[in-house]
Amino acid sequence: MSKRTMMAGGSRRNDESFLTRMVNSVFSFLRLAEFEILFVLFFLIAFLLFKDLTARPEYNQILVKKPGAAEWWNF
Repeated sequence: MSKRTMMAGGSRRNDESFLTRMVNSVFSFLRLAEFEILFVLFFLIAFLLFKDLTARPEYNQILVKKPGAAEWWNF
């Protein structure tokens, strides 16, 4: 059998090193899970930004009603 038919059958080439096979497997996993990785990163970055904004006192006062302040919403 030639190398081409062995590779098409799914067996690994003998001349590839262990490190090359590991790097190739990592890259193939990243190609497979690209959407999921980006999805998690989007929510992680959004969470960190929201957490940072709400930790600042001037933005935190939006979420807390000040005692004695004028009412903005008259019901």
